[in-house]
Amino acid sequence: MGTLKVEVHEVEGMQLLARTGSGFAFVMDSPKDNGGLEQGPRPKEMLLAALAGCTAMDVISILKKMQEPLEKLVVNVEGETAEEHPKYIKKIILTYVAYGNVNEDNLKKAIELSQQKYCGVSATLRPDIEKEIRWEIRHD
Repeated sequence: MGTLKVEVHEVEGMQLLARTGSGFAFVMDSPKDNGGLEQGPRPKEMLLAALAGCTAMDVISILKKMQEPLEKLVVNVEGETAEEHPKYIKKIILTYVAYGNVNEDNLKKAIELSQQKYCGVSATLRPDIEKEIRWEIRHD
């Protein structure tokens, strides 16, 4: 069993510095009306970025193994939050945009494999969060 570690330090106001066990660092912050300096993404944005990054890596890898002519993949994520505290993300909308002459069935299969089998971030999210999956193929 592997262990992931992140240490978060208060910097100033609500600004936080996160250091990962793999040696990287990044800043998170809050809006000014919440005591922040607006100098970094918010934690829930980081969660959505982690989800997008995880599934994008999976889909790119799977499509390469399928020998699909993927030129570029973009994953857009939207999170709808609850109005009341804890203001959790109650719905996540993932939109995959594949550039190139990619077979739609293979794109759909790669997305399904990522979501159902490989993406650890997706598997970590609570199962009662509604996830809507979308994709697009663009040739421009």
